[in-house]
Amino acid sequence: SDTARERIKPVPQSWYLDLNMIAAYVSSNGGARAYHHTAPISMIFSLHAGLGAVLDEGILEVIARHAACGEAIQTGVQNLGLELFAAKGHRLPQLTSVWVPEDRLPGSATEADVRSLLLSRYGIEIGGGLGPVAGKVWRIGCMGNTARLRNVELLLGALDEILD
Repeated sequence: SDTARERIKPVPQSWYLDLNMIAAYVSSNGGARAYHHTAPISMIFSLHAGLGAVLDEGILEVIARHAACGEAIQTGVQNLGLELFAAKGHRLPQLTSVWVPEDRLPGSATEADVRSLLLSRYGIEIGGGLGPVAGKVWRIGCMGNTARLRNVELLLGALDEILD
């Protein structure tokens, strides 16, 4: 749509998915053709598979599943005594950030040690904070196919076992 094209006017920093360039390329009326790029085919197939999965499940069901998992993580980490980073009204179901509980890290472990232990012992990967909150916050993603209540329960159980 014209409105969508107006919103993407800022020039992207790469050709990776420059929608303005793609639109100009496919709508050329016999004028000089600009070189475009070949998008990574794995990206196209992944997009196709992901959108197919959403259509199979139903968009409203996907949204509800993510909302339920986000609520379960946020409630669960608070029940473990952890403090949410984002204020109410600024939280996302797909990403829950919590303050690292310095007083509950096992022994002399760092927050990175706990993240490594989650990965090696339980196969669960969570991210550390970035920028000014590096080392102070954990970022817990729960999106796409991983947004399942059983995964939330596994994470909460693992954190409960690890933290003092």
